[in-house]
Amino acid sequence: MSAGLTPEGIDALGAVLTGHVARGRLPGLVALVASGGDVHVSALGHKAFGDEEPIGRDAIFRIASMTKPIAGAAAMLLIEDGAMALGDPVGRWLPELAEPRVLRTLESGLDDTVPAQRPITVEDVLSFHLGFGCIMSAGAYPIQQAESELDLKTLGPPWPPPDLTPDEWMARLGGLPLLDQPGARWRYNTGATVAGVLIERVAGAPLAEVMRERVFEPLGMTDTGFSVPAAKLGRFTTFYAPGVGGELDVIDRPDGWWSAPPKLPDAAASLVSTVDDLWAFAAMLASGGGGLLSAESVRLMMADRMTARERAENRVFVATTAAGGS
Repeated sequence: MSAGLTPEGIDALGAVLTGHVARGRLPGLVALVASGGDVHVSALGHKAFGDEEPIGRDAIFRIASMTKPIAGAAAMLLIEDGAMALGDPVGRWLPELAEPRVLRTLESGLDDTVPAQRPITVEDVLSFHLGFGCIMSAGAYPIQQAESELDLKTLGPPWPPPDLTPDEWMARLGGLPLLDQPGARWRYNTGATVAGVLIERVAGAPLAEVMRERVFEPLGMTDTGFSVPAAKLGRFTTFYAPGVGGELDVIDRPDGWWSAPPKLPDAAASLVSTVDDLWAFAAMLASGGGGLLSAESVRLMMADRMTARERAENRVFVATTAAGGS
């Protein structure tokens, strides 16, 4: 039985959050903590530097990689429907990945490849073992240059969003060799974008529509989507990122990239949402499915798929990136 939140804990959290805003590390924030049915929300600061109106609990944020588990839930619903299975080769729906080649080594040129030892499966895509994704080490490899030239935005920052439709994006990815044999290694990010295209093709409907009907509406996530309608732009925050000198640079304003539906609704990083919508999703997972997913689907989604070595590489990558490294 949950003991709930304590006043001392809430005060301590508030002091930390207030400090971040007061030091100008960000213009504002909205934070939610919960223990059982005890929920506390803090809204501090503003939606952008220079704003005078306080930020509200209903502020809309770009939720970046929190998009991934939400898209994963949509994929698991299709699996529960029997529309696809974890062991199915994805080439049935993604012919671009039906007969992949694999780089002989990470340093190899794009024509130095070997055949894939087995097909890429649905589980490979959803667990980030399809054979393509972020390279968690320093270096400039031929495959990175090729990916950048194709504007796939899967090995680096996903902005500005690629000017590609899902089919165009998949065709370009399918023209590249894999980094690893299918199933051999966990690599971050690309699997989620591929999963978004897979969901569209299996469902026979746009990703935004599938996610709205199967996830957002059932959970009451009324402010979550791949763009912000004009009537809600007043609640949308400004997107900042650290610049070369440590200052915060504006990457996107409320009337920017997310003010219209994207060509590519990226299941890796494109959703916007609010703290209450995210709490609705998190509470569903915490309850074992909450009537949306089965307990087995939640167990599969939350299983650790990384080796100790991969976790260590990921920690180093995150630390160097946060510090301004490569």
